[in-house]
Amino acid sequence: MRQPFPPGFLWGCATSAYQIEGSPLADGAGVSNWHRFVRTPGRVLGGDTGDVACDHYRRMKADVALMRELGLTAYRFSIAWNRVLPQGRGPVNGAGLGFYERLVDELLAAGIEPLVTLHHWDLPAALDDRGGWLNPDMPDWFADYAQVCYRALDDRVQKWVTLNEPWVIADGGFMHGALAPGHKSAYEAAIVAHRLMQGHARAVQAYRAAGRHEIGLVVNIEPKHVPADATDADRHAARLADAYMNRQYLDPALLGSYPDELREVFGEAWPDWPAAEVQALKQPIDFLGLNYYTRAVVRHDAKAWPLPVAPQRQPGGIYTETGWELHPQSLADTLVWMHERYGGLPLYVTENGAAFYDPPVTVDGRIDDPLRVHYLRTHIAAVQDAIARGADVRGYCAWSLFDNLEWALGYAKRFGLVHVDFQTQQRTPKASARFYAEVIASHGANL
Repeated sequence: MRQPFPPGFLWGCATSAYQIEGSPLADGAGVSNWHRFVRTPGRVLGGDTGDVACDHYRRMKADVALMRELGLTAYRFSIAWNRVLPQGRGPVNGAGLGFYERLVDELLAAGIEPLVTLHHWDLPAALDDRGGWLNPDMPDWFADYAQVCYRALDDRVQKWVTLNEPWVIADGGFMHGALAPGHKSAYEAAIVAHRLMQGHARAVQAYRAAGRHEIGLVVNIEPKHVPADATDADRHAARLADAYMNRQYLDPALLGSYPDELREVFGEAWPDWPAAEVQALKQPIDFLGLNYYTRAVVRHDAKAWPLPVAPQRQPGGIYTETGWELHPQSLADTLVWMHERYGGLPLYVTENGAAFYDPPVTVDGRIDDPLRVHYLRTHIAAVQDAIARGADVRGYCAWSLFDNLEWALGYAKRFGLVHVDFQTQQRTPKASARFYAEVIASHGANL
């Protein structure tokens, strides 16, 4: 018998503002860096944009009713900074902030706990014009924006997240240029990573001064494994990759230090940050969120940049449409690792999901997605295993509630439990949504 999920365990789904809301300039909103990025030729597959996306901005009430139908007890969403502060600073746009106030009220009326992320990659273009996360003033601007949100919503929101996946912002946006703002510089990536953690720390400090509930950080972790016949060079390369992706953000936030390996990863691009400045990144948080999708089996590759690693596809493995191996054991192991390394903080799985081929909607309105059902079943069972091994896991959010704009992949990859016809905006729960509803109704007993 598996260990039951603890009482009060949250069952949720996750989304982000730019990926689902649409109407990006409605009601006085400012332009975001992603609104500009998607209009840059060649940046997004198929030239797709978030102009309509899932039209959630106009269909919010019906979407919350659908969440209630599925039995969700939590919903993780992000606030679009540019809706609240069109210029990133200065006057508050009441209409933009009002959307999130109505969303929170609607969720609470449906018995669904809101989990609010302050920054999920989309940044006001006005701040991007001033360097964005390269600007030394950016951490304070972020804390100012956070305080606006706290004042408006903290009477109803009990769980806040400062940043979603800071590694992706720095690596995708500044190291490889695949995401907004599209830069390619190891020097910039190192600076941005530090500024992001400063922003996180100052937003936490601001919450401690005025907030009444809980605040945390969400990171994406991809365990780095080596083959059974690994060489010393393979194992060293895996340690570098682990430091760069997995410990670069958790260690400063929770231990007050950066991994030593980062000096080798970045070389001369690594700044010599003052020790006191790094120690100040460690601020007390109430929980950690884990976004987990896959593991990576790697070998040393001296020609690879910026890390000397090359991924190794595993014979017999199940891979998603994005080329990610299905490996639920690594989810359990990662949760236990986070529990043991970072002092037993409460943990939430804040994103977990997969893009698979979805067949067309049948005449009776069904979409069968057995691989996604299998993915959910095995990964939720892995969360159970982590709890049995001592990890304090308090909730699970599937990614994603809807098929949506998958950033630079446009609408080509579908992660949703609910199918969206982007021509008609018709929502159709897939078999995976019905399965997840049964998991929730049984509190995981049906696994």
